[in-house]
Amino acid sequence: MTLDLATPLTYLKGVGPARAAVLQAKGLATVEDLLQYLPFRYEDRRNVKTIQQLAPGEMATVIARVDDTRLSGFQRKRLGLFEAQFEDASGATLVAKWFHGAHLANRITPGLQIALFGKVEFDSYRGDLTMLHPEFEMLSGEDDDEPALHLGRIVPIYEGTGKITARALRTLVHRALQNIGDIPDPLPADILRRLRLPDRGAALRDAHFPPAEADLRLLNAFRSPAQFRLIYEEFFWLECGMALKRGEARLLPGIAFETNDRVREQVKRLLPFKPTGAQKKVVKEIADDMRLPVPMNRLLQGDVGSGKTICAAQAAVIALENGYQVAILAPTEILATQHYLSFRALFERLGYQPLLLSGSFSAPEKKKLKALLASGLIRIAIGTHALIEQDVEFEKLGLVVIDEQHRFGV
Repeated sequence: MTLDLATPLTYLKGVGPARAAVLQAKGLATVEDLLQYLPFRYEDRRNVKTIQQLAPGEMATVIARVDDTRLSGFQRKRLGLFEAQFEDASGATLVAKWFHGAHLANRITPGLQIALFGKVEFDSYRGDLTMLHPEFEMLSGEDDDEPALHLGRIVPIYEGTGKITARALRTLVHRALQNIGDIPDPLPADILRRLRLPDRGAALRDAHFPPAEADLRLLNAFRSPAQFRLIYEEFFWLECGMALKRGEARLLPGIAFETNDRVREQVKRLLPFKPTGAQKKVVKEIADDMRLPVPMNRLLQGDVGSGKTICAAQAAVIALENGYQVAILAPTEILATQHYLSFRALFERLGYQPLLLSGSFSAPEKKKLKALLASGLIRIAIGTHALIEQDVEFEKLGLVVIDEQHRFGV
């Protein structure tokens, strides 16, 4: 059956009702959802050797049978050391060890065929080759018929979900890619050509199953060409969505602030020092925006101590001198208090008294301060999340400044 991106996963071989429910709980309902579930890292399993060929210090993959297991240590505290002895066709043995490995005692049992991937070490005390905390995958009792997916190549590692292992997810993704038709590419052809990006289908295939010549370091840094293309696509649509929202916002009515001689004189009175050229440039851009009859939404970015606060204070003067209120939000009470002290020193010379409002204030204090805000008697409000509670009302709010916006989760 030929699949497409919208095909429900229940039509994919190996996905029955139980697996479908587990995948659905992870947000994977369609083939597209599954293909967008990308590996979180990659392992180089191209170096497959017999135990006899192993050398201490190398990273290698071996396929061997469990001969014996042993759990020792402080089991009641779950600090047990789980050891398993493996043997392969070469007749040599390898011991794998897992600290805190009591949970493996019922999974790794004698007779199972297992692929181990890890660093080979020599145990001088016992005279054995060992692997400490190796990655492993069961090769016995699995329901896939594509063993070449899991060994002898760069192998994608997925975050397991429920009882569906990374190995099972790898098999399902491979089946989906084998049976899907042409994958439509939503990115404009001009962008693909100009940035030399692979098409979406090729990017998905290479991100899940990298070619033999792929650079493992780039893959694990999420900087391979396929990964870059998929990341670019995500940001492309995010930027398109933001551009649409900005366009819609531009259609809303805003406040056309005046910046006449009186306002400019008040801004000069506010400044305790001569502003830098960069500060003058930024304030001019903000003032130009505030004069337009549309909402302003600007990001001011700069190093610590570069003078962002004084730029925000000058914008606040423009709003205040036009008869509007100003709200300044900070993510913590300490930062809000620092801003309150700074703004109080700046604005007292202009005759404005800021107000501080935070969550630690008592209910009667909050009620009194909120009443002052609603009446318009307080023109500058500085605070934490308490400023954006549902019962906070402003008489005539004209400007909002959010410091460290990323810490508000918006």
